[in-house]
Amino acid sequence: MLSAFLSAFRTPDLRKKLLFSVGIIAVYRLGATLPSPGVSYGNVQKCLDTIQGSGTGVLNLLDLFSGGALLQLSVFALGIMPYITASIILQLLTVVIPRLEQLRKEGQAGQAKITQYTRYLTLGLGILQSSAFVALARSGQLFNNQCDQFPIIPKGIGIPDWLTLTIVVMTMTAGTGMVMWLGELITDRGVGNGMSVLIFTSIAARLPSEGWKIKTTSGWGKFVLVLLLVLVVITAVTFIEQAQRRIPVQYAKRMIGRRMYGGTSTYIPLKVNQAGVIPVIFASSLLYLPQLALQFFDPTNPGKTQAWIQNHIVKASAPEHIAIYFLLIIFFTYFYVSITFNPTEVADNMKKYGGFVPGIRPGKPTAEYLDFILSRITLPGALYLGIVAILPNFFFIWLNSQQFQNFPFGGTAVLIMVGVGLETVKQIESQLMQRNYEGFLR
Repeated sequence: MLSAFLSAFRTPDLRKKLLFSVGIIAVYRLGATLPSPGVSYGNVQKCLDTIQGSGTGVLNLLDLFSGGALLQLSVFALGIMPYITASIILQLLTVVIPRLEQLRKEGQAGQAKITQYTRYLTLGLGILQSSAFVALARSGQLFNNQCDQFPIIPKGIGIPDWLTLTIVVMTMTAGTGMVMWLGELITDRGVGNGMSVLIFTSIAARLPSEGWKIKTTSGWGKFVLVLLLVLVVITAVTFIEQAQRRIPVQYAKRMIGRRMYGGTSTYIPLKVNQAGVIPVIFASSLLYLPQLALQFFDPTNPGKTQAWIQNHIVKASAPEHIAIYFLLIIFFTYFYVSITFNPTEVADNMKKYGGFVPGIRPGKPTAEYLDFILSRITLPGALYLGIVAILPNFFFIWLNSQQFQNFPFGGTAVLIMVGVGLETVKQIESQLMQRNYEGFLR
């Protein structure tokens, strides 16, 4: 990996792209620390000190993806999550809405239209999410109801509350649009997928503080042991993220005019982790619903049902919580793979261009064969996702603290960091290879 980056900096064109990407990342981190107008930065810091910088439930995950900007109510508080949510929604709607399915098949023009819809939906989600987070901050629930004595938005400054709240919501929504634009700039003029790079940056920004928190609360012994476990987890994740089942495909020879076409051999790469990190996000969001429902009851006088839900479903160290989380990830892995990979469509495209799997008849038999293979490799992929996702739960059980529920070296964070790192290095190596070929041909 380091050799690829060193070689890239020796190439003028790639060096410009890398420096451009670093500049965009710097702007993104600046916006993540810049407080929104109307937000008392000092009061927010007091709240974070009171709760030791930890949110609750899915808010931990969102704060991790924003690089800590969410709990600080900064300009880029929402980060890239509205865009990711909009992309997932459009991807799911493509399966059920014929118009979107037709646009997807129209090539670059149709994809540009879907991208435009994604941008509009991102801004809409930005308005909804920013309004929700500002309301949570005003009620104190964003900070675990532990700092009501520190008003997030100062009062008595001569500006109506509704106007202040509107300005904060508009600022966060505009920040979401700017983050989306910065990500697209990296994709077009930098290196790697811009949205993925920004998420990687947000998670990496939390590593020093979260790592030092373990050292201060648990001592050097557990800190060193955690680092060793981290190396084992990252190695295992890297190995499985690279694993794939290659289905051989042979293309028959065809005579078109006086030229011979086809006759080549290739393969269909089916990754073990075909679903990526999406099932973990779905499962985390669904598990947040019981916690959200508890907000409607009196916390000072909980009933037996509320107490059981709090101690067995919401509490991340409870065996029931871990088991439900694990099973939900397995379910969503199968669900997401089934709607994103269509064996019948792949088999029809192969048949259209004269391709076939050796020993398998084209058409329906090929689709059944692909479905058989996919169903077999999805199970280890689902188990892998579930095991990695519940690692943080065991981390803070072992460390006797719930501060590390979204420790950046476990769960969703390590999946994203390893995946983005591998993809970025592959893009750099492919561009280096293209330039080496150009020099060779000259």
